[in-house]
Amino acid sequence: MSDQPSLIEYPCDFPIKIMGKAQHEFTQTALAIVRYHAPDFDAETMSVRASKNGTYLSITCTIRATSRNQLDALYQALSSHPMIAVVL
Repeated sequence: MSDQPSLIEYPCDFPIKIMGKAQHEFTQTALAIVRYHAPDFDAETMSVRASKNGTYLSITCTIRATSRNQLDALYQALSSHPMIAVVL
């Protein structure tokens, strides 16, 4: 996305927060995208929290990031999915 050097040293553990409306298959969809870009991600380490009223879900996945290209591709795939509202 940018030609500037990365401030992150790879490989490293990198947390990603994924938020969207609580709906059927939201968690499985987000997990599938994460696993596509980080095949070694262990789903058992994923944390899921519901908003106060249960309208939204927040998922945190800490992946083993191997490159900036990997992170850029993962963020792009998550951000462009219609079920996902925010990726941090």
